[in-house]
Amino acid sequence: MFESAEIGHAIDKKTYEAAEPALREALLEAQYELRQQARFPVIILINGIEGAGKGETVKLLNEWMDPRLIRVETFDLQTDEELAHPPEWRYWRQLPAKGRIGVFFGNWYSQMLQNRVNGRTKDAQLDQSINRALRLERMLCDEGALIFKFWFHLSRHHMQARLKSLADDPLHNWRLSPLDWQQSKTYDRFVHHGERILRRSSRDYAPWYVIEGVDPYYRSLTTGRILLQGLQAALQSGRGATPAPHAAPLVASPDNRSLLNSLDLTQVLSKDHYKAQLATEQARLAHLMRDKRMRRQALVAVFEGNDAAGKGGAIRRVTGALDPRQYRIVPIAAPTDEELAQPYLWRFWRHVPARGKFTIFDRSWYGRVLVERVEGLCAQADWLRAYGEINDFEESLVEHGVVLVKFWLSIDKDTQYQRFKEREATPFKRFKITEEDWRNREKWDAYVEAVEDMVDRTSTEIAPWTLVEANDKRFARVKVLRTINDALEAAFNKNNQPRPCGLHRDGTGRLVRTHS
Repeated sequence: MFESAEIGHAIDKKTYEAAEPALREALLEAQYELRQQARFPVIILINGIEGAGKGETVKLLNEWMDPRLIRVETFDLQTDEELAHPPEWRYWRQLPAKGRIGVFFGNWYSQMLQNRVNGRTKDAQLDQSINRALRLERMLCDEGALIFKFWFHLSRHHMQARLKSLADDPLHNWRLSPLDWQQSKTYDRFVHHGERILRRSSRDYAPWYVIEGVDPYYRSLTTGRILLQGLQAALQSGRGATPAPHAAPLVASPDNRSLLNSLDLTQVLSKDHYKAQLATEQARLAHLMRDKRMRRQALVAVFEGNDAAGKGGAIRRVTGALDPRQYRIVPIAAPTDEELAQPYLWRFWRHVPARGKFTIFDRSWYGRVLVERVEGLCAQADWLRAYGEINDFEESLVEHGVVLVKFWLSIDKDTQYQRFKEREATPFKRFKITEEDWRNREKWDAYVEAVEDMVDRTSTEIAPWTLVEANDKRFARVKVLRTINDALEAAFNKNNQPRPCGLHRDGTGRLVRTHS
């Protein structure tokens, strides 16, 4: 795979100087068209051999193009904040918006490769990491992103020659880093495992480009031309248009039985029993949140449900047991312009809590397969693929110590009508009822179908849905609290509970995460 990048590609200075102005102008024009159209972001992943010109090439691209529209991110040592979150969090929060370019050094491939080269993981774990990276890239590309993956290469001979040349040069030996010397000792392993990564992760939607890094003229022109061709093709192709659906929605059961209509909505809790059980479960939650084992977990509660099903009241009973510093409520409404410029999961990734914290989502990422589906706010292909993307997202959370509980608060149509009328008749509740609520009620059957599909496709062993019979608010509130408490206790007591992250000390003695 690296043979063609070790044959000594070179371009003379005269040829370079003749080609560089036109390439620079074309790249700048493409960049401004990208900004003007603002239909998709560009993500450039930089990987490869130390000393192969990665930094020099990116510096040159910033000179050729408008650096105000390019953001370069380096992911080397993880901060304490990053270590307290799932590993993907650090990448999601730095994604470029539509119309912008993001350059990622030390990206997800760098992390997995270093762990494999240094013996912290095995081939099976490396392949798992590759598969997770491909799921992320597939999702980003489906959302319209244009991804370039560059591997800058040097043969062992050229790498050693470069190190010797720099070491003997008193004016430039400061450019040598410990990583350069380390990689000179692990070169064969680095190339071997790097080839495995490239072979298994080069896809039509995000291919790898191997660039020989010996000659700076060849390296610069080749990289610039690849970027230009990719940008021009994407700008001309109408990138961001939704592909045709490749799966069918679930079909209603012929006998008209479903999860929702099989719920016993007549369940009630008397006022006395409610007070006693509410106090018990709130005390239990307060105790669990102060448990020292919570330091290794995070808690996420997702609240979805019919309009007027009592989500707000249930959330208030949950938070009523806690210190406000222990939790955060994230209300989800229509996306802002900033959020619309990113993949739809971005707005949720940035609110993922650190270990020891509790985040409540009042509506959530399931809006893609509920309101956006029913109201036609996204194409069928978008909400169909969202089921798999949501399952991957939730698996990433759970794998790294997040206790995830998901509630659908269900009421019948008559109960909803009564609550709507009650809100209209009560002055301090009128703000809760809008014309949109009445309009959504007319699409009751369509929402029921969407909820059925949602539960069938996303209630998994690691992140099951809890359907809450909410005709009686007291019964619903106690069930919600008890479910959260049971989930926390199960996570604390699980004998084979994986650590929320693998930690080891690097050469500086700093704690860093091992990516599996």
